[in-house]
This record gives sequence, C-alpha cells and structure tokens, in this order.
Amino acid sequence: MSEIIEVNQLSKKFKIKKNTSSIKNIFKPEYKTITAVDKISFNIKKGERVAFIGPNGAGKSTTIKMLSSILYPTSGSALVKGLVPWDNRQKLAYHIGTVFGQRSQLWYNLPIQDSFALMGKIYNIDEIPFKRRLAKLVKLFEIRDLLTHPTRSLSLGQRMRCEIVASLLHKPQILFLDEPTIGLDVTAKEIIRNLIRKQALEEDTTLLLTSHDTDDMEKVCERVIIINKGKIIFDNSITALRDSYLNKKYIEITTDSGEKIRKEINTDKTSAKQAIDELVQKYHVTDLTIENPPMEEIIKEIYARD
Repeated sequence: MSEIIEVNQLSKKFKIKKNTSSIKNIFKPEYKTITAVDKISFNIKKGERVAFIGPNGAGKSTTIKMLSSILYPTSGSALVKGLVPWDNRQKLAYHIGTVFGQRSQLWYNLPIQDSFALMGKIYNIDEIPFKRRLAKLVKLFEIRDLLTHPTRSLSLGQRMRCEIVASLLHKPQILFLDEPTIGLDVTAKEIIRNLIRKQALEEDTTLLLTSHDTDDMEKVCERVIIINKGKIIFDNSITALRDSYLNKKYIEITTDSGEKIRKEINTDKTSAKQAIDELVQKYHVTDLTIENPPMEEIIKEIYARD
C-alpha cells in the first residue's frame, strides 16, 4: 500500500484576544497565541482506516481542516493524494469527502434528493453514473424513505446517514469524518459505525475519523492516533491499544424499579459476559450498556506509563 496522506511537523497556531475588562483593552486589545496543533507527523496508507482521537480541544478538528484544505497551517507540510491541500483546494475536492458532525453540507429547506442532485452537478458527475452511484448508496444507507424530506425535518441520525451519502457521491478515495456520531443515541451510533466500516471495506476507502468516543475507533478502524494538547502521544494498532489500555469496562444496568447500577470490571480478570451474567442473576434487568473508559482516563494512563 502506498502512502496517501503524509504529514510532517504540521503546526497550527491561533491568535485570540485576551478576555480582560480594562478600558485600555478596548482601544488597544491584547492577544495571546494558542497552539492547537504542535509539530505532528504521521503517514497513512491507501485503504487504511485510522481513528484520530482525543479529548475536546486536543487538535483533532484543526488537523482535519488543514488536511481537507479548510485551514492554512502555521508551519510544517502535508500531502494528500500527492497534493498540498491548501494550495490545491479544487483539485483535492475530487479526491476527498468530508463529514463534519456539527456542520451540514445539505441544503436546509430542500428535499434530500435535490441536495444530492446539486452535489452531483458540483462534482460534474454524468447523469447515468450519478444515478447508479446514488442508487447504490441509498440502498446501503437505507435512506430511500428520506429522499423527499427536507433536511430540516430529519432526526440527527437520519441526517448523518444522508451527510455521509452526500460525501460519497463522487466516489472519493479519502474520507475525512469529524465527529460523525456526536450527539447520536446508542442505536444510531451503531448504525453509522457499521455503515462507514462496510462502505470503506467495499471500496478500499481511506478513512481518517476524529472522535472523542473510543467506541467509534474500535468499531470502525484498525489503527489509532491519539492526540492531546496538540501533540501525538500514541500511534499504533487498535489491537495494541486494546491490549495495553482498554482492559477496563463499565457496565451499567437499569432495574425494573428504575434503579441504575454501574459496575467497573477489569477484563484481564473478569469477562464482560461473566459480569453481565452475575448482574442478571442478581437483579431484574430492563436495560444494559457497556462502555469503554473515557478518553481522558486512557490519556492519563498513557502519560502515567510514559
């Protein structure tokens, strides 16, 4: 596999106004510099599915925006499909797809099918290939019943499925996903993760997925890069991370009386199945969830071991 994304010592700094209430600051404001991304380097091969994760404010979205040509870096270099993103925005657009969980690329008041048709025109897709491509994606993402609905009427989970279809219409080789499951309920998250993974495997699409949810990483990707305070602190396979740092699970049950009980288990000593069996025998369980430790906890563990 050849390298399709190359990042070398990439940095991004922002100048922001200091929050002071003095009269002097009104006429002559003071600024401070924030380093969002701090000299990071990594390469991604064609077809790799990479999770780019970390807590809020770690530098995930800023990196994605530089690689997808939305932001200019302060220093360093990057190549995406052999192109410098910020110098080749138009050319790069035909090779990449982007999904931002908190920003829609669909027209708010238009039916979904009209938004798709407009995007087909933007990417200069001929009518017959466009119809074939759309039919395939509509079937895969199960959105046929949504096509005549305006974007504003969709639930968040429905909209995210349509957003991903929109990003895939021109058959990009690279898909940047920035928090695609943010705000979704457990069921909707699982649907989105399965669809993303299935599509990427079918078309050998390169994925770079940002998230602060470790379940996104485990269900979709094969490699994980963890960033914190603008610096990369871990870059290895999902298996290596799981073996080293994901040996803790949290199981929460809801009983028939409405009581919530949360239990922490060490999977090196007790399997999740064994722990669940014990809870089911002891309580009348009406609901159950299993969670990985939060990202902040994993990062603390990585720092502690280093």
